[in-house]
This record gives sequence, structure tokens and C-alpha cells, in this order.
Amino acid sequence: MPVNDISLIQDAIKATLRCDSKHIKSVKVTDRFEGKIAWKGTVEVFDLIDHPKAKRAYGWSYREWNKDKAKVVLGMHPVNSPQSAVKVAIASKARKS
Repeated sequence: MPVNDISLIQDAIKATLRCDSKHIKSVKVTDRFEGKIAWKGTVEVFDLIDHPKAKRAYGWSYREWNKDKAKVVLGMHPVNSPQSAVKVAIASKARKS
């Protein structure tokens, strides 16, 4: 499993959520669908600083087309854990396809 780039995720938080963040912890997540692994990786947990609606965000970095990118999921209902952040991100990607 590749290591997440914390600063890249924090830059994405600042750009998309318009606030600073503090890294809290790293959580290994394996999401299964119909008995198969749909996603496996480490989700970074951040406390948000002065965000108007949420106290937490979840994120991970990945490589796409030789470019490092970050996925950020805001910690608001229904997202309340690293596992639920992954599920919401997968569902969102499926809807866009």
C-alpha cells in the first residue's frame, strides 16, 4: 500500500474546503462489495480549523496519469468515519460514470 502524501491532502482540503486542517491519524480501510475488495488503502483523518459546518475531513492521495492527486471527503452526514468516507467516494464516482 503506498503511503499517503499528507501535505498534498492538506493542500486539497485548503483548496476545496477553504480552511486549514490538522492531521489526526491514519486508518487502514478495506471496503468490500459482494465479497470482493472494492477499495483498500489508508484514509487520513483531519480536524478542520474554522470550517463553518464540519469539524472533520477524510482523505487519501493516489496517482493518476503520472500525477499525484488527493481525494477529500467532508465529514458531514452520512460521513462519520474513514470507512463511510470511502463508501461515499465510491458511490460518487459510480454516479459520475
